[in-house]
Amino acid sequence: MTLFPTSLVGSYPQPEWLIDRQKLSGRFPPRVRAKELWRVAEPLLEEAQNDATLLAIRAQEEAGLDIITDGEIRRESYSNRFATALEGVDIDNPGSALDRSGHPNPVPRVVGKIRRRHPVELGDVRFLRAHTKKPIKMTVPGPFTMSQQAQNDFYPSETEAAMDYAAAVNEEIRDLFAAGADIVQIDEPYMQARPEKARQYGLQALNRALEGITGTTAVHICFGYAAVIHVRPSGYSFLGELAGCTCKQVSIETAQSNLDCSVLKGLPGKKILLGVIDLNDMSVETPEKVAARIRRALPYVKAEDLIVAPDCGMKYLPREIAFGKMKSMVEGARIMRQEYARNASGN
Repeated sequence: MTLFPTSLVGSYPQPEWLIDRQKLSGRFPPRVRAKELWRVAEPLLEEAQNDATLLAIRAQEEAGLDIITDGEIRRESYSNRFATALEGVDIDNPGSALDRSGHPNPVPRVVGKIRRRHPVELGDVRFLRAHTKKPIKMTVPGPFTMSQQAQNDFYPSETEAAMDYAAAVNEEIRDLFAAGADIVQIDEPYMQARPEKARQYGLQALNRALEGITGTTAVHICFGYAAVIHVRPSGYSFLGELAGCTCKQVSIETAQSNLDCSVLKGLPGKKILLGVIDLNDMSVETPEKVAARIRRALPYVKAEDLIVAPDCGMKYLPREIAFGKMKSMVEGARIMRQEYARNASGN
């Protein structure tokens, strides 16, 4: 693959005609179903989501991205579509759990053994594979994060719940690779939000989700959506521990937090999806600024181990800003390829 390949973390803005973006941005990401967000009636919703997914695919291709996602267009949030499709969850009588900002949120209530009833994203990956010739990535919510976004009324311990979530994720990942995914990414933002519990059993659950998987896997860990969580810590509270994860790639954010990239030395052997686009900044970064953010990581990560990405999902950005940021990201990566080629040739 090209040096400094570019990719979204996962999501791309859904069109205003598809989803009520004011309602979407006026609340925390839903953990239970939020069908009231969709503007299109149920009989036509799948067709509308297909059309909007095609727009997201074409936008990524037009911007020049090397790895394409489906933009998570069919999802109300990154996690709720999968989490509410599982057996053992009562979604009609939700529970409550604190989100990462400390506010109570309606969440799935676990009332029985967590099992995957059927593939959840299989149609999504097949649609994506059929509509682009470029490498593709699909994302799934992580077992630790889902266990934190639920009320456990069944399992004797959170560890047991997380391990059954992990088994369900493992089955889903196998189906996604079989259907043509080149990369599958597990989203685990709550490992950063709740590092103590993540150290107790989060890594164990994550490795169970990856057990026996031979395809290219990534884990995304972040400080939360910029549109929701505005204040960033200067560093991760859970990151070096991912050296013990069997994933091949780790996705982090560095732009908004101005992260000290020396922490990446603690992840030897991992490819790094380097977040270089600040999603809290409504101005479009110049390609030179993007290149400068990439350079910050090069003392600690080999150039061939860097993948260029936004800090997090672009879901909450206005579409024109998201597209501009993607183009600048691609141009910044191109600057770095040219610079690296000159340095390699000694010119």
